[in-house]
Amino acid sequence: MKVIVAQSCGFCPGVRNAINMAEKTLAKEKDVYSLGEIIHNKDVVERLSAAGLKSVEKIGNIKSGTVIIRSHGATAEQIRQIRQKGFRIIDATCVLVKRVQKIAALLHRQGYKVAMIGDKGHPEVQAVLGYAPDIAVVGSRKDVSNLSKFKKLGIICQTTQSPEHFAQMVAEIAMANFSELKVINTLCKEAVKRQSCAVQLCKRVDIMFILGGLHSANTRKLAQVCKKCNKKTFHLQNWKELDKSILFGNNVAGITAGASTPQWVIDDFVENLRRFDSGKKKK
Repeated sequence: MKVIVAQSCGFCPGVRNAINMAEKTLAKEKDVYSLGEIIHNKDVVERLSAAGLKSVEKIGNIKSGTVIIRSHGATAEQIRQIRQKGFRIIDATCVLVKRVQKIAALLHRQGYKVAMIGDKGHPEVQAVLGYAPDIAVVGSRKDVSNLSKFKKLGIICQTTQSPEHFAQMVAEIAMANFSELKVINTLCKEAVKRQSCAVQLCKRVDIMFILGGLHSANTRKLAQVCKKCNKKTFHLQNWKELDKSILFGNNVAGITAGASTPQWVIDDFVENLRRFDSGKKKK
């Protein structure tokens, strides 16, 4: 089978930095924890776990040692609690997430009610919420009505959202009765570039594969935008998850991967796919 890999895919700088920091810390220290999975990729998390990294959801589960703040960041209150307990902190928060946190705090100081376009349950969004009082999370149109009582609104966005969704939500908000709107584009340019490359590729191939964690927001977004242009789009974590029956009758496959997907997962998928004969089903 002919395989085409998207020009831009796989680890982004923020994820690569977080993994490098974790590996260097594990090489020197024994009791190393991450507050939540360091990135949203099962294969990477399992590899780091085998090297000694302990992922915990609550600070109370940490007894001693070093705490790595994952790429998605942590709330200001969580950072305060970790320091209060005397644990060493290794901050692997993506610089773009830190920027969103600082902008949220700045908008509040300037007198704006802060609204963040994104998925409320996502750890990046949760990590931003504590940097200004009562940040409103706008995930869909129905959330816009909750903003109507505020006159001055400062709008930011989860870094991995698509430009289309960001624009749609800003347009919905702008139609409400506000005296002032301040919109700051906090989208990750790397994520936007990957989405654009993926869409261009999926239009040229028979079947499209999106590789990465099933609970990775940026990977799911890649799958969503590609699905609109190519119905034969499949989101998988690795080659082992592939149902090979879907390959038959397709001659050209496209591949892209989320920002948390390691190169070896991509390479393994590409190698196996290129060896596959999709012309006929074996009897």
